[in-house]
Amino acid sequence: MPRSFRLIVTGGGTGGHTYPALTAVRTLRDRLAAGGGTLDVLWIGTPDGLEARVAPAEGIAFTTVATGKIRRAANPLKMVSPANVRDMARVPLGIAQARKAVADFRPDVVLATGGYVAVPAGMAARMCRRPLVLHEQTVRLGLANRRLAGSATRIAVSSESSLPLLPEAVRGIAVVTGNPVRPEVLAGHPDKAVHALGLHGFARHLPTVYVTGGAQGAQQINDLVRDALPWLLERANIVHQCGPAHVDALRRQAAALRPDLASRYHLTGFVGPELPDVLALADLVISRSGAGTLAELTALGKPAVFVPLASSAGNEQTHNARHLAEAGAAVALTGEVTAGALCEAAGPLLTDPALRAAMAARARAHGRPDAADRLVDVILSAASG
Repeated sequence: MPRSFRLIVTGGGTGGHTYPALTAVRTLRDRLAAGGGTLDVLWIGTPDGLEARVAPAEGIAFTTVATGKIRRAANPLKMVSPANVRDMARVPLGIAQARKAVADFRPDVVLATGGYVAVPAGMAARMCRRPLVLHEQTVRLGLANRRLAGSATRIAVSSESSLPLLPEAVRGIAVVTGNPVRPEVLAGHPDKAVHALGLHGFARHLPTVYVTGGAQGAQQINDLVRDALPWLLERANIVHQCGPAHVDALRRQAAALRPDLASRYHLTGFVGPELPDVLALADLVISRSGAGTLAELTALGKPAVFVPLASSAGNEQTHNARHLAEAGAAVALTGEVTAGALCEAAGPLLTDPALRAAMAARARAHGRPDAADRLVDVILSAASG
């Protein structure tokens, strides 16, 4: 192990790009410390992305560069919009700023995890002849990583199914690591969730469903569950994380439930530190299919019904959900989804423990709880040539 290591991290905008990078930094720092070494990190991000809050809170030096965001459209002509033209004009400045940051910091490796801010720093790594490691969270390479693939030293992907989708010229430098999952997510305990959330009215002989649309909630998922709620509660307990803005409306709807059903329904705007325990309690998860969610649920071996976000960049959530559904590791609801379709998908899983167990096993087969360590191996390997 090196006595000291210098790492530039770039990527962010959303948790899907930010948290895998943060988990990799923590894992690399711990491994170096175990050998008596130290880690110096510089994060290159955007001033308004999640990384601008996460990096300083972790004690990581943070700097920004000018970036250009491409607003996608099905019609290529619509992509030549004033906003896209204006942002693309910022890219040369961002590359110059990133090149100075890389030249001054002299990293052993640059790690890029996606998002449009990764492009200037990734290109700067090539200009400064520094090893560039890309990490892709989704099944298909995102736009930023596609742009940087030809400059990469190594490309770390989250799934075996990603390898044939890579450009043939870079498949030889690709390695499957998985998508890093925060260790605390894997260490939950169901009884702690019961006590923390006061779930004493839950019927323990029934399965528990965790419904989530992410930190802000998802109106589509909230509406589906609202419309199917009595039917679902006849068969399961439900922890419903709906987003802070949706609590009042859903609470009014739930007021009409029979008392025996209402006692099995826990509505909350946000699930915080107790998330690992809620996941440990859950027998089935109904959620979006972002890369981070898939990484956590497969590492835990959780059956899931996915309702992909149709407007996700490159339709990546649909690709993610279908990938697991084709392997029998989840159910994917796409297109026009109704409460009836949700009931049809969830019903067999709620009533048949053996079916849940089989899906859980297939999900776990796709999980990589050691993904952070695998990514750190790739980073260290890239630094040593």
